Amino acid sequence: MKRVVLLLSLGLTLGAHGAPMRWADIRDGSLYLQADRPDTLTIRWTAAWQADANEEHIYLLDGQGKLQGDRLITASESRGTQSWPLAPGAASYQLDIPGYSFRRYKVEHDERTVALFAPAKVHFSAETRDGDELFFKVAPGEHAVLAGKFHGGVGALQAQRMSDGKSLSLALKPYRAYWQFDQVELPVATSEQVWRLRLQGSGKVAFWLDGTANLFAQNPQQLKPLRQDDGRTRLTLYQDVLGPTPKLGIALPYTLPPPASYAVLDALKPQAGSYYSFVDITAKNRHFEDAFRQVYQDRFGIRQDITLLAGSQRQADLRADTISNSGLDAWLASTRALGGNGTHYIGFADEPNLNYPSYANYQAIFNSMARQVRSDPANARAGIRIAMPASSRLVNGPFADNAADKRGIEWARRLLAESGELVDALAWHEWMIRDLLATRVYRDSVRRAAELVGLDAKGQPRKALLLDQTNLSSGSSLSPYDQETHYASLWWASVVINSAQDGLLSMLNWFQAADEPDYPKGMLRVLGNDRFELKPVGLAQQFIAGHWLGSVLKLDNDAFEVDALAMATDHQRSLLGVNKGTRLQRVDLAGAGCPLSKGALRYFGADNRSRDAPFDCRNGRVSFELPGQTLFALSWSAS
Repeated sequence: MKRVVLLLSLGLTLGAHGAPMRWADIRDGSLYLQADRPDTLTIRWTAAWQADANEEHIYLLDGQGKLQGDRLITASESRGTQSWPLAPGAASYQLDIPGYSFRRYKVEHDERTVALFAPAKVHFSAETRDGDELFFKVAPGEHAVLAGKFHGGVGALQAQRMSDGKSLSLALKPYRAYWQFDQVELPVATSEQVWRLRLQGSGKVAFWLDGTANLFAQNPQQLKPLRQDDGRTRLTLYQDVLGPTPKLGIALPYTLPPPASYAVLDALKPQAGSYYSFVDITAKNRHFEDAFRQVYQDRFGIRQDITLLAGSQRQADLRADTISNSGLDAWLASTRALGGNGTHYIGFADEPNLNYPSYANYQAIFNSMARQVRSDPANARAGIRIAMPASSRLVNGPFADNAADKRGIEWARRLLAESGELVDALAWHEWMIRDLLATRVYRDSVRRAAELVGLDAKGQPRKALLLDQTNLSSGSSLSPYDQETHYASLWWASVVINSAQDGLLSMLNWFQAADEPDYPKGMLRVLGNDRFELKPVGLAQQFIAGHWLGSVLKLDNDAFEVDALAMATDHQRSLLGVNKGTRLQRVDLAGAGCPLSKGALRYFGADNRSRDAPFDCRNGRVSFELPGQTLFALSWSAS
């Protein structure tokens, strides 16, 4: 019976010669595929949850990291099929199914094609049936750890060593905190060992390996070395200015920062800030926010910010009542007291498409509060502007029931049509784009936002575009592999580059500045006794800020694993980039001229340190070798 179950789920078919091999139901992870004869990769999907509110992409890369297939799955495609050819070769293709996915993906290929599955860590990667089996390999001397997390489905993992039958069991227990999980050390051996993994229970599963390659196969014969060849990245720089770079910022705490935190905040060089204003607090104490807002503006130079009106504990669903109106009046007075030295956006409620039952409910409070702001011309003179709708995600829907009726872009479209004269900016939050290869959807969302508000004669959005909160995950659904490691640095650099690529975005803010006990997703951590330190993403932001210039230059880029952004301020030029893949990339840049006047190339890698790197410049072309998972910045003078 177990054999039948396995055929239906992971689809291991070892019967007649030429029978296909199947995988299901993948929700978040990569398949590495190496064919020894021409093969066809077929992917089928069905809806899992709220698929009708969410577009998705799946990607196929070849053995050198070049994009061979990019399948946009529209919200209307609750089920569908995509096929791609696989050519024989020594290096492996990568099929990337980015999480969080709202669909279940079944993958089919020839039984002779070597296939290795790399699951996500902590986040669930698949849905399985009781008794499913996979195999993994541990090299001699490796201190391997088998780990898993309970997501309401699979409740235990059993690993059995094939050489002698030694067995280990790992119960997956529910925890209060999302980022907590279970793990067990595997015995260290002097020879290579193959293990059988049995998944006990049905439904969502998270399992992975540390200390060794995080790769699983459907039979031991498939456990072959993964080969990925070096890649090539060709960049062409133009002198066309596309627009300004966005102000890069952080969500700031609702209090005066302690002086001991000034050094780490200075290192981040925030140009923008996100605030909450808790109306129940300011209704009682109209001056509660004055001091810390003045410090953020005057001491840290943050002169572009956005405030979301909410209740204490970020209670999101504001109501048009006396407390809310009094709280808004207090915020307006506090902002006027700042002296008109910046642009201060105000958003009414936090993520209304997630927290309000309908558009009509939100529209009523928006119109009421917007008129309250507009009623006094002194507010506009103080730099106060109205942003809407500060939605949870833009193109895709929020994580809520009936999400198809709550897509941020559609609520924004309706508000612009019905109350456009009250709107100065379009704001939104982007969450759950956790995969490094999927970050290009940030560029698409900015373009879609610009298309919605329209462009002026200079090619700039008619309403400012503010991506005022973003992080890999929403709420506290965090993985320490994401938040506490170099992975977050790669992700943030890629998001910054993609969001800024077309010169259309005005603000981009990481959420949040400092870790909180239930939300350890800051750029800095609190060590206690008034001690603070930058986390890896904070150190990456320091590197980014050090090379951030004012205008975006046009740049062509033929790579998929490498993102790059060209910038200019007066005679200064910089090329900021990130290699998100593990392979080395040979980068070639045309259009920068040669020799570069006072040129410098810097790398920022997994050791969280910036270092000088060599480059060549011949016949007007710059070239350098870029290691895997590395940020880089090339700086020079155009004079």
